[in-house]
Amino acid sequence: MLKTSPGVPLPLGNFRTPKGFNFALFSRHGDGVTLLFFESGRDEIHAAIELDPVVNRTGDIWHVLVHDLDPALRYGYRVRGVWDPDGSGHRFGEDFLLDPYAGALTGGSNWGEVYVRQGAESPARGFHRRGCLACEDFNWEGDKPLNIPLQDSIIYELHVRGFTCHPSAGVAHPGTYRGLLEKIPYLKELGITAVELLPVTEFNENENPNRNPLTGERLRNFWGYSPISFFAPKASYAVNGHNGNQVGEFKEMVKALHRAGIEVILDIVFNHTAEGGGDGPVYSFRGLDNSIYYLLDPHSRDYLNFSGCGNTLNCNHPLVRKLIMDCLRYWVIEMHVDGFRFDLASVLGRDTDGEVMQNPPMVEKIAEDPILADTKIIAEAWDAAGLYQVGSFSSHPRWAEWNGRYRDDVRAFMGGGGGVAALATRMSGSADLYQNNDKSPFNSINFITSHDGFTLYDLVAYNRKHNEINGEQNRDGDNHNLSWNSGAEGATGEGEINRLRRRRIRSFAAILFLSQGTPMLAAGDEFGRSQQGNNNAYCQDNEISWLDWRLAEGNGDLLRYFRLLIELRKKHPIFRREEFFPAAGGLDPHGIHWQGLRPGETDWSPDARVLGFMLDGLAIGEPRDDDFFVAVNGNPARVRVEIPSPPAGRHWRLFLDSGTEPPGDIYPENEAPLFAGKELHLAAMAAAVLISRPNN
Repeated sequence: MLKTSPGVPLPLGNFRTPKGFNFALFSRHGDGVTLLFFESGRDEIHAAIELDPVVNRTGDIWHVLVHDLDPALRYGYRVRGVWDPDGSGHRFGEDFLLDPYAGALTGGSNWGEVYVRQGAESPARGFHRRGCLACEDFNWEGDKPLNIPLQDSIIYELHVRGFTCHPSAGVAHPGTYRGLLEKIPYLKELGITAVELLPVTEFNENENPNRNPLTGERLRNFWGYSPISFFAPKASYAVNGHNGNQVGEFKEMVKALHRAGIEVILDIVFNHTAEGGGDGPVYSFRGLDNSIYYLLDPHSRDYLNFSGCGNTLNCNHPLVRKLIMDCLRYWVIEMHVDGFRFDLASVLGRDTDGEVMQNPPMVEKIAEDPILADTKIIAEAWDAAGLYQVGSFSSHPRWAEWNGRYRDDVRAFMGGGGGVAALATRMSGSADLYQNNDKSPFNSINFITSHDGFTLYDLVAYNRKHNEINGEQNRDGDNHNLSWNSGAEGATGEGEINRLRRRRIRSFAAILFLSQGTPMLAAGDEFGRSQQGNNNAYCQDNEISWLDWRLAEGNGDLLRYFRLLIELRKKHPIFRREEFFPAAGGLDPHGIHWQGLRPGETDWSPDARVLGFMLDGLAIGEPRDDDFFVAVNGNPARVRVEIPSPPAGRHWRLFLDSGTEPPGDIYPENEAPLFAGKELHLAAMAAAVLISRPNN
């Protein structure tokens, strides 16, 4: 018999005290709560504590202090109440429920393994995850978040498992937090300043019912955009994901990345949960207080689905806002992460009826929270119901956004269909989207590819998606890719087509890293990884999604190109402006000078396919930066671009020409050759960069 006392209602979750463990759970409409304990690995209940609604309830919080509790025990809840899904929306039952605040879960330590506890009849009998009790202290050795200014950031999006799972990764612990840790020397050499990790909170990779139609192989939820817990790091991403060790291994990874000067940004999913629609599983929220945690249709009481995944979290209910804020603070305070990318963040702006709010309290609360004051907050400013808020997600200057307009306009130009005006707007910081509300160019997270869609290589090698192996008859994934295969669909032995593809990749990279704003690179694009035309590889836990590190050697010239571009951007503040360029005709004579084929002559017509501009190093102030001339050719043929004269006392050097085969495509800055001509001869779909240097 466990000894108990009333305990306290805050904080929610469980925490250790000198007398034992305190447990606190929110459930407003539940009639009764039972706290359950289990021995490790066993299915039967070890102990059950029925909470007294008079003694163990304060307001809507149920709580109890359990004395002298064995910390090796696992725990969860049952909540009794009304089953009335078509009326009140309540779905109370006899389900085992996870604590939403649990910092670690058991039962999912081995990736892909369907875990069955001792004494269970089958994998389908019950839910086999449990909560761990509070972990021991971790020695951070003085570690703190790095607070790298956003304008100085270079973000590298990666999947923890996919990054090192391929045998070619050459790590001792593939597919894990430690495997990522082993790749830190590579990340440092590449030059990125932050890793943005696809979801690392607990999810069920085995929930996908589809099979590969060619092999019959069961597919998985590889990406993890299906949370069953917001606080618990994924156990199977740890080498030893037992007994809460995954928490310590995650912290080890963060500490090591910080020592290397690399920040950690989490891709976090607050728009829905893995409980899905009305016929989905019950893990936690549905059985705790369904009508509070989820958006329900006011008439049918069906789940409103703005996420495309069956349900939508009721993010602007005060109790759900508290859960989200507690979670963000936990990852910053306890786990030392540096920022968050909010998946389908427009859901955060919907009210309890699903309507779009003018000033959403959830969005403002995140921006104004004092604990998160130095934390990067990045919105994916759309949702799955068609709400698109790029440039208008929030007026608060703290919010950055994935700039989908940047992606589309750059793709269109380099695919042969976009105009120079749109490209110029994106490369100069997207002032049309972000100049209002005291925002800066760096509020724009510039990207051309991400986990969602084609890789950079596939963008130049495929006209259409090839998702047949996802088991959805190629219906999944976006059809609007703005891609061009360069002359043949997929792999080809045609040398000219392959040369054009490599040239276009180099041109895309030059545009990305020389644009005002904050660049984001998808892992593996720097050495030409392909997903064989699959633009929705969420379910591919195989070589489609795993990085093949042999490409880093085989395409070493491309990797070198990316490294030198990143190095140039980091060295020159002219590419990292905090303010937008003055409008044409403004008082400031410095900044940016546009041209077409000749200096002083601009052509913004829809048919124009050449963009040139000079960045004035004096605009940065003292000490002045170097000047740069950038030219991009979107034509299918070679063009000649007349270059401006260098400023007095300076001369031009050729840093980059993506139309030239390696190693002449790019030079270390201090080895860039003198450029004495008056014209650049730009190959089709090529970009070139000149840098000014003092005469001496």
